[in-house]
Parts: sequence; structure tokens; C-alpha cells
Amino acid sequence: MFESILCQVTEYDPDVLESLIGLAVEIAREGREGRRVGTLFTLGDEIAVLARSRPLILDPLSGHPESSLHLTNLNLRGTIKELAQLDGGFVVSREGIVLSACRYLDAVAAQVDVPLGLGSRHIAAANMSAVTKAVGIVVSESSVVRLFCHGQLVGEIIPEVWMMDHAHLRGTAKRELVGELTILTPNPRPTPITKSA
Repeated sequence: MFESILCQVTEYDPDVLESLIGLAVEIAREGREGRRVGTLFTLGDEIAVLARSRPLILDPLSGHPESSLHLTNLNLRGTIKELAQLDGGFVVSREGIVLSACRYLDAVAAQVDVPLGLGSRHIAAANMSAVTKAVGIVVSESSVVRLFCHGQLVGEIIPEVWMMDHAHLRGTAKRELVGELTILTPNPRPTPITKSA
């Protein structure tokens, strides 16, 4: 599943992209305090994204050392999950440093193709990815994670399938697509061969 996204998002380090997608999937799956949470991340081309966005409140990440703002920092991941409840999006550098939170993305692209029914977060991510080299990652309140690159929707992730694909079942489950459904079934364990005495 991740390989198909990587084929379309070639500008960024796959480890940083996968870590950010993983965080988005956690937010989609867990929500916060028993309710669904939607949020938006941009990855890369941070100077252009910061120039085309503005803070909605005083930036809660401002002034912190870069070492504490990397996606791999578990304390930061918890902080991001809390901040995701507020309006605005997160700006993440290509190296995986979360530079800013609670930002209003103010980019307008003329020809962005966003499927009907998707809201303002999706339009903002699509627009920003169209006018910059950033990738937009949107956590929908319906618990679906969507990726936008070059103004186009390039991936939709259903959190449960992502988690199963990246969990202990890797290599031990058979995966098949039936229409738009992904079905995971455990592979039968080989019967051990016993030697007769």
C-alpha cells in the first residue's frame, strides 16, 4: 500500500513520509477524548508554505528547540494529537521537523480537482500542494487519511487496513482486493513435519 503512494510522491524521504502518515493514521483511528478529530499536515517546501499561510493563534511550537520538534519524538507526537483538536494545520519540513501548528493555509489554485463531498481541509491541502512542492496530508473527521500531491488526490488510507499492514501481520496475511474492499486473511501455518522413530 505504501509503495503505491511512494510512486507518486517521489520528492521526499520515505521514512519521514511514512512517519507522518503513521501519525495521521493514529489521529484518525484514535481521535481525542472519545471524539473524531480532523487535521491537516503539509510536508516539505516549508518556506513557500509558511509564506502562503498565517497563524490562527500564537504558535504553540514556536521557540522550542529543533531536536524536540522532530516527528520521531514521542512527546511531540502526543502534543500534536492534542493540538490537532484546534483549527488550522501543521507545517512539517522535508526533514520531519514540525515547524508550526494552527496555521491557516491561504493558497488558491485555479485547477484543483477535489472529489465532491470533501471539505475545506481537503481543498486547502490540494491548493497548497498545487502551488508549492509540498505534500498535503488530511485527516478527515470520517477517519480517512488522504494525500494530495501536485494538486491531485494520490492516496486514501483507511486506518484499520494501514495499521494491519504495518503490524505483526506483515507477511503472515493474504491480501486480496474485492471491488473496493481489502480483505486480509491469515495465511495457513505450515504443518510441522515430524520424524517417525
